[in-house]
Amino acid sequence: MSTELSDFQAGKFILINKDKEWTSFDVVNKIRGSIKYHFNIKKIKVGHAGTLDPLATGLLIIGTGKKTKELQIHQDAPKEYITTIKLGATTPSFDLETEEDEIFSTENITEEKIRNVVKSFIGKQKQIPSSFSAKWINGKRAYESARKGEKVELAPVDIEIYEIEILNISIPFVELRIKCSKGTYIRAIARDIGKVLNNGGYLTNLKRTKIGNFSIKDAITVEEFQKML
Repeated sequence: MSTELSDFQAGKFILINKDKEWTSFDVVNKIRGSIKYHFNIKKIKVGHAGTLDPLATGLLIIGTGKKTKELQIHQDAPKEYITTIKLGATTPSFDLETEEDEIFSTENITEEKIRNVVKSFIGKQKQIPSSFSAKWINGKRAYESARKGEKVELAPVDIEIYEIEILNISIPFVELRIKCSKGTYIRAIARDIGKVLNNGGYLTNLKRTKIGNFSIKDAITVEEFQKML
């Protein structure tokens, strides 16, 4: 990767492997700050395509300079994730951000039942996003209200699941590879799979592996980017 200032200003895409606990905005701020500090400049445009939750890891596309205008193309591209769902319990956020609030027996769940239910999620559908998502509602992010314990009601959105592959079943855990359209919330898939099984479900792990033709295999960490500068 060329690390000349003129290249960053003209526009460059940087593939970042986001760490857990970082927000997507943390990554943007760190990349922007590193470029400004290294080249001793006051301003440079930096943005990202496709927000990842703080507890999620994986591929984040960062755009600099004039390339920030092209980020929407990647925002709209299909995404691929590797995720682990825990059945037999729910959390308010549908992931590990909040504690389990309901527990269910998993004795009635079989591998065959899981495979049939998972398979049924392939295709176009309406999905209600998680109230803990970054979706805008009434001028602020939904999670800002949800974390305060306020009731958040989100309208269903049109999504499409192109592929779901079961990588491993070790009840109560199910590991999946999911390829889906933009706007799909994997936490909501965990919730809905649990509902169909009449058993509850939430995410324990989430990693984005692809955005369009870009792959996590070609991504670097923020620390590696700083060293390259």
